[in-house]
Amino acid sequence: MKNILKTLIIALLVVGCKETKKETEESKAVVDDATMMPDQDTWTIIFDGETFDGWHEYLKQDVSDNWKIEDGAMILYPPEEREDGEQFNLVSNDSYTDFELSMDWKISEGGNSGVMWGVKEIEELGQPYETGPEVQVLDNEGHPDGKNGTSHQSGALYDMVSPSEDVTKPIGEWNNMVITINHKTNEGNVVLNGVEVVDFPVNDPEWGEMVSESKFADWEHFAKYSNGKIALQDHGNQVAFKNIKIKEL
Repeated sequence: MKNILKTLIIALLVVGCKETKKETEESKAVVDDATMMPDQDTWTIIFDGETFDGWHEYLKQDVSDNWKIEDGAMILYPPEEREDGEQFNLVSNDSYTDFELSMDWKISEGGNSGVMWGVKEIEELGQPYETGPEVQVLDNEGHPDGKNGTSHQSGALYDMVSPSEDVTKPIGEWNNMVITINHKTNEGNVVLNGVEVVDFPVNDPEWGEMVSESKFADWEHFAKYSNGKIALQDHGNQVAFKNIKIKEL
């Protein structure tokens, strides 16, 4: 009798071990599957605060000495004199279609700059704004463009959609800006310092109608590319950017 009980106990232990092993393997498979799934909340740092890796100047291969890295920020120190047509716009090495782009920016007193997407480097075009729509970065009070209508002020989809309100920080302070472009859902928006100040469609026919009513209506290449590079504008004034990251949608 004792031998029978002993045999039964051993059998139960063997079965239990097999079941535990099976459950462990199944659990591991679930974890492995989850690991392989794309993370929709993953941000990619595209400026590490230390180097210009991932960036170059428009239609150039590198970054000039007019851009400096100080305290984790990239800062444009525009030259007092420049050759005719010479520009120092930065563009990303990579191109993007649907994304959230987050960054902090700080504009100098009386300064003007901008952030563009859908930028194509075309040899005969001298500026990234000839292809890429722009979200304005501006000293609203100190730069003349701030008096040319609210669609030219900070946070605006330049010359197309005005910000709902002015939520910019005082000159010398950092502003946080998040630009979302999603062709899948036909949604674009700008969140400035935690406030959604602009929203707009990004697909035709609505997008084309907005462009047709702007200064860009007759520009051959403007806003024609859903996939393109990110650009940081040289508009002749000192401007700084940091904490630049992107999440592809």
